[in-house]
Amino acid sequence: MASRDGDPEPADPKGAHPRAHEHTPGVRELDAAARVFGLLSDPTRLHLVWLLSRAESDVSALAESVAAARPAVSQHLAKLRLGGLVESRKEGRRVVYSLPDGHMKRLVVEAISHADHQVTGEPWHD
Repeated sequence: MASRDGDPEPADPKGAHPRAHEHTPGVRELDAAARVFGLLSDPTRLHLVWLLSRAESDVSALAESVAAARPAVSQHLAKLRLGGLVESRKEGRRVVYSLPDGHMKRLVVEAISHADHQVTGEPWHD
């Protein structure tokens, strides 16, 4: 996309070029992406990341939302945090989890949307 003066327009306010991530991935990028998909291959972890794509939350609220025991949710969140997919911060005695970037949010929303089409039989779209 070009501006009126012919210069490329940035894709977002941070100035990233619209095609910045469209290069052919190398082995390191493919390995990193495969690790992300591996972490998201567990339905509970995927559900947790989807919930965090909506809003940050603490372990107790997340455990209630996914109908799982708090220790199990804590273990899932620890794996996601070690994998760099979620971040945590202390607020008093609470630990609040969030997603560190928009890529993860978009990835999970698109995966769930894809699954919805498969489950419901709705026609595919671009």
